[in-house]
Amino acid sequence: MTAPTKPLPHNPAADPGDSPERTGDTLHTPVIAWFDAHARDLPWRREDAGPWGVMVSEFMLQQTPVSRVLPVYEQWLARWPRPADLAEEAPGEAVRAWGRLGYPRRALRLHGAAVAITERHGGDVPRLHAQLLALPGIGEYTAAAVASFAYGQRHAVLDTNVRRVFARAVTGVQYPPNATTAAERKLARALLPEDERTASRWAAASMELGALVCTAKNENCARCPIAAQCAWRAAGKPAHEGPARRGQTYAGTDRQVRGKLLAVLREAVTPVPQATLDRVWDEPVQRARALDGLVADGLVEPLPGGMYRLPMT
Repeated sequence: MTAPTKPLPHNPAADPGDSPERTGDTLHTPVIAWFDAHARDLPWRREDAGPWGVMVSEFMLQQTPVSRVLPVYEQWLARWPRPADLAEEAPGEAVRAWGRLGYPRRALRLHGAAVAITERHGGDVPRLHAQLLALPGIGEYTAAAVASFAYGQRHAVLDTNVRRVFARAVTGVQYPPNATTAAERKLARALLPEDERTASRWAAASMELGALVCTAKNENCARCPIAAQCAWRAAGKPAHEGPARRGQTYAGTDRQVRGKLLAVLREAVTPVPQATLDRVWDEPVQRARALDGLVADGLVEPLPGGMYRLPMT
């Protein structure tokens, strides 16, 4: 259980008299202009990426930095340029191609989405937010992101970077809550420009601002196009008083063991015997737990005779 957050002091820069709608009007133009001048040239932002390229990027970028995603993304799209191309392959091939991006269940979910797109939508990524949300493995954020970035629609796209920008610039706190709240969703909707194209640019621009300037640590206010309007900066940058954010550990965890087991299976072209997997990790209880977890998650398929392989169905 987390400790309760202490009440924040009154922040005149975020006075209720300044409605989110009025605040948004003063934020849109400078943030979008900054984005037009400073946005990174990323392949999923190019016109030829198409909706499928946007969807693939959104799956890969969850909890994974751009630098790690880029080479895998390009290889993925070269091999599977359309959802139907991926749908024709066994799900294990998606896991194999995922490589070391981490959280490999995303590969299975993306494969499942490709199958559903092929079967339900003739192989085209659907345009409607409700249809996107109905695809397997797609939640509210991904549906909104694909509808906005691929089709230029007006949706509140709330990833960690956007939430941090809104928390600081509008709400006046250093960090957003650990989980997205109803209040954040309401604020994001209130800040949306009315025009669809502008709203789509705003979604991408506010996300890029959080990724490059209004970062979690060492924010660069000197480069921020809305520093003069930022409620958190105007309040003197009060330190976050909510739950501490703990860094993720990896060494020695079940995640590390799972990764080592999957690495062996990704490299194998034939089923792998239990004895080969046993050499991956010395501690037998943790190794068995990690392997059982991979099987339960559908990432590994057990075969008779103590053999294992990536899933084929």
